[in-house]
Amino acid sequence: FRGNTRLEEACEMYTRAANMFKIAKNWSAAGNAFCQAAKLHMQLQSKHDSATSFVDAGNAYKKADPQEAINCLNAAIDIYTDMGRFTIAAKHHITIAEIYEAELVDIEKAIAHYEQAADYYKGEESNRQCLLKVAAYAAQLEQYQKAIEIYEQVGTNTMDNPLLKYSAKEYFFKAALCHFIVDELNAKLALEKYEEMFPAFTDSRECKLLKKLLEAHEEQNSEAYTEAVKEFDSISRLDQWLTTMLLRIKKSIQGEGDGDLK
Repeated sequence: FRGNTRLEEACEMYTRAANMFKIAKNWSAAGNAFCQAAKLHMQLQSKHDSATSFVDAGNAYKKADPQEAINCLNAAIDIYTDMGRFTIAAKHHITIAEIYEAELVDIEKAIAHYEQAADYYKGEESNRQCLLKVAAYAAQLEQYQKAIEIYEQVGTNTMDNPLLKYSAKEYFFKAALCHFIVDELNAKLALEKYEEMFPAFTDSRECKLLKKLLEAHEEQNSEAYTEAVKEFDSISRLDQWLTTMLLRIKKSIQGEGDGDLK
């Protein structure tokens, strides 16, 4: 019994030290002290406190040592999944994905953690956000089939939801662009399918743009292609992702080489 009391005292001291290191902005020392507290909580069979300390350690390390932050957050995730707390585990998978995105620039690993988070968030709004991140990165990495499947899935799930159906046209648009990069005929067939599934898509600016782009591509007319993109961009600004995809399609027009969208 006395041994447990001493462990509890040590836990408190490590936590107090960690918080003092945080005040002093000594992030590595703070992270290390929170880690020690987490391990002692585990010895005391206090899983929840251990996971909380690992998360505190991860948040401190985020400012100094991204890889160590990931290690601590993974330790917390292991405890939460063991306890059946999947929603909170998903939240920390997203944090790890964001560290891989912003700090370590390892998109493959970011995708893996977003996918895991999406899996744990099944049926919740956050599931959609994670899946869309996966789709956007998959397309950037030229994993078009994976991106198409996600955009179609999310589009189908949102088109019957009164609050979200406005977004469905964007997801079908992105799926069609991914098809287009792979094969023009695929894009035409996909477009017909989306219009049939979601009639509101037909009147959207995105659908009209796709039809103009398909026509320009069929005629191998890069000027008409560029003009259609410029007209769309003048009303709805193209983001970096759309610009990249539209450029990839334009490069397949003969004689375009490394053309731009100007």
